Amino acid sequence: MIEVKDIVKSFDEKVVLNGISATFEKGKTNLIIGASGSGKSVLLKNIVGLFKPDSGDIFYNRRDFIHANRDLKTEIRREIGMLFQGGALFDSMTVEQNVKFPLDILTKMPEDEKLDRVNFCLKRVKLEDTNKRMPSEISGGMQKRVGIARAIVNNSQYLFCDEPNSGLDPITSIKIDHLLEEITQEYQITTVIVTHDMNSVMEIGEYILFLCNSNKLWEGNSDDIMHSGVQELDEFVFANKMMRKFRDQY
Repeated sequence: MIEVKDIVKSFDEKVVLNGISATFEKGKTNLIIGASGSGKSVLLKNIVGLFKPDSGDIFYNRRDFIHANRDLKTEIRREIGMLFQGGALFDSMTVEQNVKFPLDILTKMPEDEKLDRVNFCLKRVKLEDTNKRMPSEISGGMQKRVGIARAIVNNSQYLFCDEPNSGLDPITSIKIDHLLEEITQEYQITTVIVTHDMNSVMEIGEYILFLCNSNKLWEGNSDDIMHSGVQELDEFVFANKMMRKFRDQY
C-alpha cells in the first residue's frame, strides 16, 4: 500500500499539486486520470522520488519515504518497477538484455539465475522465444510487454505505469490493460497507472483519482465514475468518449 498525504508541489511559484491525498491499495489497479497539465505525471514523479514535494508525506507500507535515510530509500526503490510511456527499451540491447538490466544493476544474482528469472517473466507476458530479438524487430505492443517483464523481473512490490497504452491501437491497449490487471492480482502488487484512456478507466479502474487544475476533485471506481456528479469529471469523460468515437470512425 502507498499512502499520499497532503502533497504540495510548485514550479516557479505555480502550484502544480495542491494538497493531494490518496491511498493506493495492494493488489488493485489504481489509476490517476485528468487532462493534460492537471498534475498527474508530476504526482507520479513525486511518489517515486524523481521530484521532492514542497510539503506532505508519502508512505510505502507505513515507511516514510520523504524523510527516509539513504539506506531505506534504496530499499524501497529496489521494490519499485517502472513502465514508461514509450517503453524506454534500450535499442542496442536484445529483449533478454533489456529485461535482465535491473537484475544486473540491482542484484548480485548468479547469471544462470538471472536468465531463469528473465525467461519466467517473458513467458508470463507471452513473449517466449523473443530473447535474442532487438526492440526494432518487434511490434509496439510487444515492446510494452517487454517493458512490463522488465518492470517485474526484480519481484517488484510496486508497479508504476506512465500512459502504458500510448501509441497502441484499441485492441492491443485492452490486452495491455488486462495483462497489468492480471499481474497486479496474481502477485499482489500495488499498481499505479497514469492514463487518459477511458477504456482503461472502465476496464480496470478499481480505484480512480481524478485531478483537475492541480486539485483532487474526485476519487472512486469504474462503477461510480459515470454518476460522480462532478462537472469537470463529466466533461473529461464525455470528451474522451467523443474523441475515441471519432478516432474509431476515421
